[in-house]
Amino acid sequence: MLKKKKHYFSADFLLLILVASFILGCAAMQAPEGGPRDTTPPKILKMNPENLTTNFNSKKIIIEFDEYVKLNNEYKEFSISPELESNPELKIKSKRLEISLPDTLEKNTTYTLNFGKSVVDLNESNELKNFSYAFSTGPTLDSLSISGTVTNALTGEAEIENTVFILPISRDSLFGKKRAPIFTLTDSSGNFKINNLKKDTYKIYALKEKGGDRIYQQISDEIGFVKEPILLDKNVDSLHLSVFKELATDFRILDRKLNTDGSISLSFNQKLKSPDLTVIFPTSVDKEKQFQFNKSKDSVNIWLNDLSFDSVKIAIKDNGKILDTTKFSRSKRETYDRVVNISDNLEGGTLNPFKDLAITFNFPLKSLDESKILLLEDSIPRKFTLVKDSTNILKYYIKYKWRSKEPYILLLQENAVNAIFDTKNKELKKSFTLGDANEYGSLTLNVETPDTAKRYILEIVNKDKNVISSFPIAKKTLVKLSNFKQGIYFGRVVYDENKNGIWDTGNIKQGIQPEAIWYEPKELSIRANWDRNETIQVPLVAPLPKPKPKEKVDKAPPKNNNQTGLGGRRN
Repeated sequence: MLKKKKHYFSADFLLLILVASFILGCAAMQAPEGGPRDTTPPKILKMNPENLTTNFNSKKIIIEFDEYVKLNNEYKEFSISPELESNPELKIKSKRLEISLPDTLEKNTTYTLNFGKSVVDLNESNELKNFSYAFSTGPTLDSLSISGTVTNALTGEAEIENTVFILPISRDSLFGKKRAPIFTLTDSSGNFKINNLKKDTYKIYALKEKGGDRIYQQISDEIGFVKEPILLDKNVDSLHLSVFKELATDFRILDRKLNTDGSISLSFNQKLKSPDLTVIFPTSVDKEKQFQFNKSKDSVNIWLNDLSFDSVKIAIKDNGKILDTTKFSRSKRETYDRVVNISDNLEGGTLNPFKDLAITFNFPLKSLDESKILLLEDSIPRKFTLVKDSTNILKYYIKYKWRSKEPYILLLQENAVNAIFDTKNKELKKSFTLGDANEYGSLTLNVETPDTAKRYILEIVNKDKNVISSFPIAKKTLVKLSNFKQGIYFGRVVYDENKNGIWDTGNIKQGIQPEAIWYEPKELSIRANWDRNETIQVPLVAPLPKPKPKEKVDKAPPKNNNQTGLGGRRN
């Protein structure tokens, strides 16, 4: 009987264990996935000593946050100004940041600790941006400030999260290897402010960088600057800096490739004016070389008909002068993969009714068998004219009297193309329709200039700020944009100070700012089947972009739907 009772309690106990395990398992379940992602940066709850403390004599600063934090890139992001022989030591303990200070603090001095974007939350790495802490070892704090706005010199748009830093003129190290300790980041409207500055003379820079080290790298970064040093003896606001990509002073080949199809690609750090190239070794290869520079003349593709060499040396020229040479080596056992492809000027399968069909090959051609090239209109073969472009060795035009709304097929049958290296094509096919002429419109601009002794450039850009058309302007001029696809366009005017017909960027060593650009405030929308007339009155001096409200939420610019005063007529 006792044994049965003992067995009975053991079964109950086992059941109890199973139930408890099930309950604990349920309790340990994770929160369901798919909820909103945390995007809130850590918040400061307490600082000891308090920020902006005077007569500071502590050895340690403790900052408490509302969540667990960590340090990210502290050696790049953190700085102290004035600089110390040894930096403070930063440690994270749970939700606290502890900063241990060295024993070398000067008397009666204001120190500012800039954390940049180094403080982030533990899980999502949300950044506490532009966090700084200041204290004075004396009875007063330096309280001067510098504020302003940073925009892009070319687009005029606000620059977000650019680094703005100041350097006392006594240690202007922009071109050195030392990071600037006094800095801040622009907000979502391009605004910035640097506080707790002492009276001094400063150089001011804005840096749009890729490396994140606050050291200007001309090859990758964009820079802006205030030309003259600023004597800071009172608060300075409404500064404006425009960042630009500086042209390299010395020519250099940035990238060089011997491609898998046997071609050679080169890219440069400068846009050349009248480029050329020569194979200087082996000289026998130079005669049958072919090459094509891109539109901006800062890269080139090269095809050498003779690939029997072990190595080849190529000289890059501009205006007849050799700028640099480069060498390629290859193994005679190398094999190449070549496929003939074509690109076109169709827009979503539609051909502009006022243009020829343009096709561009990826190889120079040795010959074309036009009997194997068919243009089908509504499935019926049609006669057409094939014309080679005069400046681009890869480009050809199909000329034909296109008919509206008809379906077309351009068919290149197999082996219609014999390209360099005797590369043949497989069947290539392009299907398209002709755009409706009624979907296109025209824009006539009466451009009035303030000074006929100066020169200007009118550029028509789309909503992505890509240049569609460009016109040199000297005096009152009538500009006609005919048969443009309906859409939103803008006009911008370059103040062409040196009268060379292009926009010139700046040079920081020479203290040269980029040429000014002014955007016509009216949206130059082109409507279908409509002729629009507008006047552009170029101001004498390009006004600075208007600063936006601080920390305004980023939104797409409102569309101008007000068509009042278009001054146009329907076709």
